[in-house]
This record gives sequence, structure tokens and C-alpha cells, in this order.
Amino acid sequence: MPELPKISGDYNLYEKNRKTLEFIEDVTWNPDEVQNKVLQEILSRNAHVEYLQTHGLNGLTDRDSFKKIMPVITYEDIQPHIDRIANGDTSPILCSNPISEFLTSSGTSGGERKLMPTIEEELGRRSHLYSLLMPVMNQYVPGLEKGKGMYFLFIKSEAKTPGGLVARPVLTSYYKSNQFKNRPYDPYTNYTSPNETILCPDSYQSMYSQMLCGLCQRHEVLRVGAVFASGFIRAIRFLEKHWQLLCNDIRSGTINPQITDISIREAVMKIVKPDPKLADFVELECGKASWQGIITRLWPNTKYVDVIVTGTMSQYIPTLDYYSNGLPLVCTMYASSECYFGVNLNPLCKPSEVSYTLIPTMAYFEFLPVHRVSNSISMPKSLNEKEKQQLVDLVDVKLGQEYELVVTTYAGLYRYRVGDVLRVAGFKNKAPQFNFICRKNVVLSIDSDKTDEVELQNAVKNAVNHLVPFDATLAEYTSYADTTSIPGHYVLFWEVSQNGTTPIPPSIYEDCCLTIEESLNSVYRQGRVSDKSIGPLEMRIVEAGTFDKLMDYAISLGASINQYKTPRCVKFEPIVELLNSRVVSCYFSPKCPKWVPGHKQWTNKNN
Repeated sequence: MPELPKISGDYNLYEKNRKTLEFIEDVTWNPDEVQNKVLQEILSRNAHVEYLQTHGLNGLTDRDSFKKIMPVITYEDIQPHIDRIANGDTSPILCSNPISEFLTSSGTSGGERKLMPTIEEELGRRSHLYSLLMPVMNQYVPGLEKGKGMYFLFIKSEAKTPGGLVARPVLTSYYKSNQFKNRPYDPYTNYTSPNETILCPDSYQSMYSQMLCGLCQRHEVLRVGAVFASGFIRAIRFLEKHWQLLCNDIRSGTINPQITDISIREAVMKIVKPDPKLADFVELECGKASWQGIITRLWPNTKYVDVIVTGTMSQYIPTLDYYSNGLPLVCTMYASSECYFGVNLNPLCKPSEVSYTLIPTMAYFEFLPVHRVSNSISMPKSLNEKEKQQLVDLVDVKLGQEYELVVTTYAGLYRYRVGDVLRVAGFKNKAPQFNFICRKNVVLSIDSDKTDEVELQNAVKNAVNHLVPFDATLAEYTSYADTTSIPGHYVLFWEVSQNGTTPIPPSIYEDCCLTIEESLNSVYRQGRVSDKSIGPLEMRIVEAGTFDKLMDYAISLGASINQYKTPRCVKFEPIVELLNSRVVSCYFSPKCPKWVPGHKQWTNKNN
């Protein structure tokens, strides 16, 4: 790791960065000691809570007793306790500290939004993890304190449980907290977006005002980003649709009357001044036929794009490269509604090489080995005693092995299966570093076949190569298992962006269908070829803007714009109807994929 550069004229910032990096060194040299202390602290302070007493831990705080006695659980196991707290039971059910609010999952892990308990002190823990990011980044891109970050950050208005507790996404909780709203000046959290624009629950007004402020401060912008790659691309597409309105505001020094939020108008008018020259420049750039490199054209001092591009977000990498002229794509941290986990200590690595170092002070981490069946991930829904004993501690994971992450948190989750599959990529001192692989959930199944998210993603990647000669790209996709036909079959909805003038012939889309089938596991292909239990894969091409409509629909149902990720499989009938209403053409795989009988077929007795 490169040495920390000394920042001229700002000794306090230098000292703060030095102490942060020293902390990372300390906890990664002694991760097992830290983890043991974290577990003892969690169990000591919660010794008398109902959940631990019910399972017979009886005040024991040692690791061996904890592992022997406590079950490994999923959300369904703990949901009755969550429901009691949500309904107003204030007794110490899961945690000795009062549950301050619930953090809602993004809704993509199993359909239903889950409620994760949290306590007041977790805000400090999350803030601490955020404080690690920029000192690490500053080692690789020095001077970031001299400018601003243009980040598109959003909140969702919260709901209340019957018992009166707030339930909201984790990022909404953070942005609405005093730690964020009243944060002292820090050059690393100096954003182009005023707090008022971030805290507006109206996504249009929030996006419009944040984009306007970003354009007006374009020369100060040194980094750009959003939480997920899809969110940042949505911001660029917003600019494509509304740049004329934004230019009008810049030229006149006003803000569009559609922005009715008084606090936004007051905050933005402190930034926006009449600037006809800037308006002419933005008009010229946005009016060009090609938007390649639009980020560096409008924000010329940008050093990198800060977005999550791991997992299914990796499909956006070509689009981000196109808009940014190949700027580094930086994934800084790994977090969820359950817990904040870790940071990327090599932020300028290639997206395919991103790994996260779990910070051992955040929670107690265990790892359940994942076994592959063919190309699919095999994860039993519940664990028997032998499987429970397979869980290993943070320092005992093996290089190259895949694991499901299991956490015990200060807020009352004990040996909770997060559902993320991670692969050990290397080590920072004695602390392992993990690639995020996927969510463990299977996304498609017709018969005995099971196709997971990462397998589907790889199959789609292979198929997209057929679009390259036509200067076309895949903008978005999702899928569902159509069991209304006999036999059932996989359906993929594709939204294709075509820059070239040559139409894509039907045979190319049929080739895409077949390539996807050829890329799927042998159980699927046997079902197609031998068992005839699966029909030909179908591709439905949808109108441009369809997946924006899908996101708008999800937001109308309560999803968070900040946490929204396009679902890779849809089952909810109104969503399928929405997608089908925008289909412009359909194609089927023209023949069966290759399948050779007699190859060893793997089975999983737990599924």
C-alpha cells in the first residue's frame, strides 16, 4: 500500500488520516482477538434478553458455548420476535438496548421487505465505517479535499410499525440522522448537493435539484457517484431527458416551478446564479449526437466514479465506461440493512477484482462454506447439527473458498444468515478480503433445474456478444419462470439500446436465446433435451424506458430509490403485466442446447 501523502497546510487532516489508517492496521493484525472481544461484549450486555435465555445460553459469553448452543437462523426464524417488537412489545426480546427503529431491506432478497432491528449506537458504528473510506482513497487519489463530490443521494419517507417504531431503509436512516445532517465541516463530505436536496422525499425534485447544483459547481467536482451503478446511470438518463430545463434555470439564475419544495428552492438559490455562458456550454455538450464521455466533458476535473459495480451491478460497467471515458470505477464499501461490514482497501482495482476487508469491530462474523452443484450454488434453507459445525470464524476462512456470511450484531441478530455469498480473495495482514459473488437465492426454476443469479448473469453476458456487431448494448434485463405453458419455460425481458443504424435481425435474438441456454447448467439442459420438462427459452424485447417504469412502480409500492436494484427475477403479477404491456417483439431459442448424457450429475439432498 502506498504511503500516506502529507497534505500541505492541513496538519489536522493529515493527522486524522494517519490515525484512521493506523486503526485499520491494528484491527487487521489482530482480527481474531478483536472478534472474540466483540462477541463477548455483545453477549455480556444482552445476557438476560429473552431470545438468548430461551435458547439456554444462560449468561455464557465464551465463543465455544455460543457456537454449541445458538442456532444458525434465517429471517423466518426470527420474524415472530420482530413482529412482537413491531407491534409494541418493549421488553428486552432481542437486545438489552431499546430498538430505536427498523431498517427495511431493499426488497430484492426474497420479495417481502424485511425489518431489521437497530439501536441508537449503530449510527455511530456506521458513521465510523464511513470515516474510513476517504483516508484510504486519499492514498491513491490525493487532493480530494480541495474539491467536492457530486453524489446523487436519496431518501424514502419512512413508515411506522403498529407499535410506533420508524421503519425505513438504512441509507434513509443515515441521511436523516443528526450525524449526517449536522456533521461538522469535513472536506471529504463536502458535496455539491445541499442536505435539503438529499432529504426531499420527492424523487423528481430531489434528482432535478441535485443535478442543477452539480452543473453549477462543475469545476469543483473531483468525484461523482451514487450508491449503485444503476442509480448513477439513472441520473445521467435524467440529464438526457431534462437538460433543456436545467439550462434554462442556469441561464436565468432561477429554478423550475415544478420544484415546489420551499427548503430546496431556498438552498438551491444560494448556489444558482445567472450564467448564460455555462448554459450555452451545457446546451452544446448535451445537444451533441454522442454522449460518450459526457461525465468528463461536463465535469472535467472528475477523478473517478464511486458506485457499486459488484454482483449484478457489473452489467453496467460498459455503460459507465462509455459515459465516463473509462474513469476508474470505485467500490468503496460493503454494507447491508443487517450490518455495515467492510471497506475496499484497494479502491482503484479493476471492478472484477474488487474485494472488501471486513472490519472486525462492526459485528461478529462467521462463514458457512458454500458448495456448488454443477454451476449453481447449493445452500440448504435450514442447517442440521453437522452443517452448523462447519461454520468458521473470520480468521479461519480459506483462500478461494466461497462462504455465506453469518452475522451476530449489537442490535440483536444472532448467527443470522445474511444471504450474501462471498469468496476469499486474499488477506490484509491477518484479515481476509472477500469478493462479493451474489445473493444465494435461486432466481429461476421450472422443474428440477435451479438457476441462480450469478449463472443467469454470466449467460446473459455471453449472449450480449451477439449485439456487438450492431453497435447495440443491453440496457437492462429481468426474467421470470413462465409456468402457464406446458412445459414451462424461462422468459427474459431485454431492453436494448441501439446506437447503430443497422436493424438487429430476428436470427440474432434467436442466437442470443440459444447462447443463454448453452450457458446454463447441465440440469437445465437435460430438462430441455432429454426430459422435455422445460420449453424453449423466450426473449421479449421491451420498449426503451421500460425499466425506468419498473423502478417507478417499485418506488410507488414503497421501495427506496437509493437502495433499488432491478430484480433479476420477477414473480409479482402486476410487474409481469407491466413488462408484457411494453413488449415489441418476441423470440424463442431455435433448437435445443447441447447436452451429453452420461456426465456426472450432481444432486443436492438438502434442496
